[in-house]
Amino acid sequence: MKFDDAAAAIVAAGQRMDAMGWVPATAGNISVRESSGRIAITRSGCHKGQLTPAEVMRVDGDGASLEPGARPSYETLLHCGIYRRFPDAGAVVHGHSVANTVLSRRAGDEIRLSGYELLKAFPGGPTHETETAVPVLDNDQDIPRLQRMLDALWDRTPDAPPGYLIRGHGVYVWGKDMGHAVARLEALEFMLLCHLEEGRNAR
Repeated sequence: MKFDDAAAAIVAAGQRMDAMGWVPATAGNISVRESSGRIAITRSGCHKGQLTPAEVMRVDGDGASLEPGARPSYETLLHCGIYRRFPDAGAVVHGHSVANTVLSRRAGDEIRLSGYELLKAFPGGPTHETETAVPVLDNDQDIPRLQRMLDALWDRTPDAPPGYLIRGHGVYVWGKDMGHAVARLEALEFMLLCHLEEGRNAR
């Protein structure tokens, strides 16, 4: 994928995520790995529902800006960590929904999802008769340290699902391309919302 196509995919994903209420204010960030290996990513401080291609920039595989004076998202290193770890990842989306924020604040080290039809959107089985444990990590403003925690987690669980939660902060999901990543995000957000509603009704 070339930069113009990557930027267009990022703009469209931002509009979709905004329409769902998953990127309030300037929250969230979105990226695509180009065919060159460079990463197209949202600039810092942009509203994802109002993105233009000019608000998408390039970084290298280590997160360094390739555009003088341009500042990428603060969490760019987390995108780079995903691309470095998972060679098939072509796009990463990060959002802040009510469901993922509330549930991650209540959870321990993971949220277990089972019996949902939309689990088929994640690796692990062709039917709903499976279970997925979505990791939950404590929030940390030291992004390199948070990435080291993720690397340690992935070393222990190489078959972990393509998504994780940061406590009280948001969710990261990735896929082979932007369409795949957004579809996985929609599936996960639906299941998290169901999980939240089930907990409310059980009280």
